[in-house]
Amino acid sequence: MSKKKAPECLPPDPKLNHILASLPARDYQRLLSELELVDMPLGWTMSESGDHVNFLHFPTSGIVSLIYSLEDGSASETALVGCEGLVGISIFMGGESMPTSTEVQSAGQAYRLSRKVMKHEFALGGQLQHVALLFTQALIAQTSQTAVCNQHHSLEERMCRWLLMTLDRSASNELTVTQGLIGKLLGVRRESVTQILGQLEKDHLIARARGRITVLDRRKLEKRVCECYAVVHDEYERLLPGKRVSKS
Repeated sequence: MSKKKAPECLPPDPKLNHILASLPARDYQRLLSELELVDMPLGWTMSESGDHVNFLHFPTSGIVSLIYSLEDGSASETALVGCEGLVGISIFMGGESMPTSTEVQSAGQAYRLSRKVMKHEFALGGQLQHVALLFTQALIAQTSQTAVCNQHHSLEERMCRWLLMTLDRSASNELTVTQGLIGKLLGVRRESVTQILGQLEKDHLIARARGRITVLDRRKLEKRVCECYAVVHDEYERLLPGKRVSKS
């Protein structure tokens, strides 16, 4: 699928991605010449369900959603990935493809690594293999908890969970996202999203503008969220090296 290379001026430090930042100097230097900076524009479908994935992506900014779609056209987000992780686990997990598609929900940039190089690095059994597997475990935990959350918790709780997880992977408290996209990711009607966001705005937790949501009071938002947010957050903190996501 088509993509655009990121501007060559002032490229972001690859170590803004926490997995790359965790590598020993020798491993990092060996990979550096193989990393290619790419833009992740909003709405870019990086891979479709069942695609043979040729590149692993390490986001330095932006957020990627893993989305499961049904035959009737409905869809929902099963997990999201930011600079704490990587996109393309099928390359090293042996499945060759994934049942989910990957779509950019917040524009940013990433460094990509070819399938060939990643499989070679993974076979070496070093730190990259170790951290990639830990991230995969964390991603499985997020996917599992999302499934439980969607089944048992209210839309407001799910909305708060999604806002907090997105905020954790964003550079500011302002999110560039439409209510239609939120509805798609949560698997609900846009009108339901509008109603819940309206209540959160009325309670002064957020402020809305066209295509933007600003979180005004994170602490109050955390009081409204279900247990799923803390479960996933704590699992990422336990498994992954360094500072991943913030939680006040």
